[in-house]
Amino acid sequence: MTNFDEVGNVMLLENKTAIVYGGAGAIGSAVARVFAGEGATVHLVGRTHAPLEELAGTIAGSGGRVEVATLDATDRAAVEQHADAVARHSAGIDIAFNATSNDDLHGTPLVDMADEDVLRPVTKAVTTHLTLATAVARHMIPRHTGVILAMGGGREAIPGLGGSHIAWSALSGLCRQLAAELGPHGIRSAWLLSPGSPDPSNPPEDDPEAAATLLHRRPRLEDVAYAAAFLASDRAPTMTATEVNVTGGAVVD
Repeated sequence: MTNFDEVGNVMLLENKTAIVYGGAGAIGSAVARVFAGEGATVHLVGRTHAPLEELAGTIAGSGGRVEVATLDATDRAAVEQHADAVARHSAGIDIAFNATSNDDLHGTPLVDMADEDVLRPVTKAVTTHLTLATAVARHMIPRHTGVILAMGGGREAIPGLGGSHIAWSALSGLCRQLAAELGPHGIRSAWLLSPGSPDPSNPPEDDPEAAATLLHRRPRLEDVAYAAAFLASDRAPTMTATEVNVTGGAVVD
């Protein structure tokens, strides 16, 4: 049976269980709202309770199904315990979305940076995604289905970004490796590429970075979230080990 929202649109994620890590951040909260609007039960995960609860109230107030958990996504034991609990109460996990931050340091040339400042986002990106991906995959494997997604950054060469581009390259490599190993179990692994989104409180025409894109507009947070919803849905059954480019032409494939 096909399910529709209140205006007659097909709900892409009806009856899916999704965990959004970094759920209180700009991308994470946008993804959580769209996932819930598309019919998923969303489990918000983050380090700070108050903004998660505020977002959960907004989602619930719009008729969405949402739960909240506070933990550090680099804490393997905590992540695994939470995944176990979600799978136990929801009869499985269908989607995991990683929108956690990498504690980057920007604005300083590499030649002037300490090694630990360059490598911190690399270590954090890989550790976090490996931790959460393997935790949820253990519950996806027996059901022979699941989607594990991450938020990545650009492939451009931009000075002053410290370890960010290195971290994003490492993250994409990890996503490909996960896809190779989990694919035979029916599990997809992919990531989204964005140049960053304009401040939603400002008019689109006031975005100074829009001119760097072919469309002269950067993706809004909702644009990224809707792309994530499609990628997580059964409408994208063969999209794995791939990058979804939502840069508006800032990065040309």
